[in-house]
Amino acid sequence: MYKICIFDLDGTLTDTLDSLTFSVNETLKEMGIAPITREQCRMFVGNGSRVLMEKALNAGGEDSSDRLDEAMEIYGRIFDANCTYHVIPYDGILKLLEEMRAGGMCLAVLSNKPDRQAVHVVEEIFGKDMFQWIQGQKEGIPRKPDPYAALQIAGQFGAEPEESLYVGDSEVDIATGMAAKMKTIGVSWGFRGRDALAEAGARHIVDSPEEILNLITKKGGRKS
Repeated sequence: MYKICIFDLDGTLTDTLDSLTFSVNETLKEMGIAPITREQCRMFVGNGSRVLMEKALNAGGEDSSDRLDEAMEIYGRIFDANCTYHVIPYDGILKLLEEMRAGGMCLAVLSNKPDRQAVHVVEEIFGKDMFQWIQGQKEGIPRKPDPYAALQIAGQFGAEPEESLYVGDSEVDIATGMAAKMKTIGVSWGFRGRDALAEAGARHIVDSPEEILNLITKKGGRKS
């Protein structure tokens, strides 16, 4: 039986693209740089805020090495105030989480979003009791796709890798789950899509939260 499911946040549990695009463009506006498009932002996210802003600066014609620290300071302030802007859970996610909890599974979030904002978004959208653990990017802890944080979270709940699920929407998430040797599920409704997940080597790709339940409960709930 699986003991824990670790979820990515952006593009997996919640549609946060509007909040990310808005915050990036408000940062660029303050810096006098041309905005990026929503679709550019979709492709820039996944590796943390510093990589996001680096790519946004480059897209606006700036040398990111010159102004990245300035951008990060501005983005941190703007995003902190707007991290729940237009954020909603994807259809079927709440039901999935409730059924997992009812089945005795521990739930956790591991995001490359800064830790303060990751906790804020999750608690604002899902309440403070849905997840037993919420973790964003923290100083001194390698970000995904390094498996360190995922393995550490599972270990805190007494779960071995083979007793753990990892669910995400990007190539970063597929690499994270596979490196942690957890059963890894890619979701097609997020920021990358089915083709990108398949190219990243995902063995399991789902098109709805209900399919996640079907995957983990087949054969009487035994690992597959």
